[in-house]
Amino acid sequence: MNPLAQPPSLTDFGHDPWWLILGKVVFAFVVALLGTLLGVWFERRVVGRMAVRPGPNQLGPFGLLQTLADGLKMAFKEDILPKAADKVIYFIAPAISMICAVTMLSVIPFGPMVSIFGHQTPLQVTDVSVSVLVVLALSSMAVYGIVLAGWASGSTYPLLGGLRSTAQLISYEVSLGLSIVAVFMLAGTMSTSEIVAAQGQGVTLNLFGAELPGPGWFALLLFPSFVVFLISIVGETNRPPFDMPEAESELVAGFMTEYSSLKFALIMLSEYVAMVAMSAFTVTLFLGGWYAPWPISIWSGANSGWWPLLWFFAKVILLVFVFVWLRGTLPRLRYDQLMRLGWKVLIPVSLVWIVFLATWLKVQDWERNDRLVVFGILGGIALIAALFWPNRKPEQKPTVAEQVENRPQGSFPLPPMDLQVPPSPRTRRMVAEREPANAPAGQDSEEV
Repeated sequence: MNPLAQPPSLTDFGHDPWWLILGKVVFAFVVALLGTLLGVWFERRVVGRMAVRPGPNQLGPFGLLQTLADGLKMAFKEDILPKAADKVIYFIAPAISMICAVTMLSVIPFGPMVSIFGHQTPLQVTDVSVSVLVVLALSSMAVYGIVLAGWASGSTYPLLGGLRSTAQLISYEVSLGLSIVAVFMLAGTMSTSEIVAAQGQGVTLNLFGAELPGPGWFALLLFPSFVVFLISIVGETNRPPFDMPEAESELVAGFMTEYSSLKFALIMLSEYVAMVAMSAFTVTLFLGGWYAPWPISIWSGANSGWWPLLWFFAKVILLVFVFVWLRGTLPRLRYDQLMRLGWKVLIPVSLVWIVFLATWLKVQDWERNDRLVVFGILGGIALIAALFWPNRKPEQKPTVAEQVENRPQGSFPLPPMDLQVPPSPRTRRMVAEREPANAPAGQDSEEV
């Protein structure tokens, strides 16, 4: 069998010459840089289309050079350093997020085994047995750039944005990790290249004794995990509607308020590189990686050579469109809604789904009657829990009189509840001063 038609494994890495490794690193960096330039243009064009306006259309064909012109303009802008800033951390913070976002692409498989100047090599910089954990670690470290940028600026609004980012990361990192557990259970590995290979094999469905070929993409086999993962990466990358650290309506511009010139450009670069990297990560885990979708996969040469590079980037662009679509459609959530979604919805759903999937995989080797008994018991327990689950009774709102009575000491003056404004004491005093002070003589004033 042609070795170039086989998906790479861990044994295929570590044998490349130095110039080939350097070329792969440069390729990953170019993907990150072009992803930023084209991502900004793509977002402005799509959001403009949704808002019934043209978007950038002046510089270059279709306005493609607008982002490049904006980058050159930012490079020549005045670089302002706040007096209260910690100079070292202030300069390092934007680079932390950018480096972590670019490094994520080093373990993403862009394609299968290819031949480059006679050397057979996988289209991936490197791969290890725990590549998925490497991506999660880099995603977690990227938040340090936001937190340190907010703290080192020496200003209130950037600090609040950094603190928000910390709480948001903790919330959505947990659900992100739990959603990937199902992928580990089904693929049996944490290597990104082997996870893609597991999706390329497909599954066999047994329906009433007939064996039918089924889809291999984990987005279909593990749909609840896929939905939780999609929501979590939007919160992880601080994209709308989860852009709490940079909420301009509340925090001026968030953690980047005090940044300008090239340092601001680095912060913007890191956001779009992280969006592209997380889209590539989603394609790798759930959308079959570089494998061609159906019906293109019917063609025998669709998954060999350089064609898989096209399928991979087409899926990435589709997910980037979803990011932009969310920005142009949904309003920003309140902070309490953001936390409630992460802790009270995504994490419980992930835990229940993992338990169900583990049970399903465990009973696959059992007899049919045993499986029916197990799932019958679990279904009965779920039905009983649903019937006897205590309902939350709506709290009775206190009356206006009770609210007035329970006001704490030292509260602000209470306006009239009947909407009748009493006359001003100053008005009564002024009227009294205008009236004559002659009082009618009474009996006591009579002469004796």
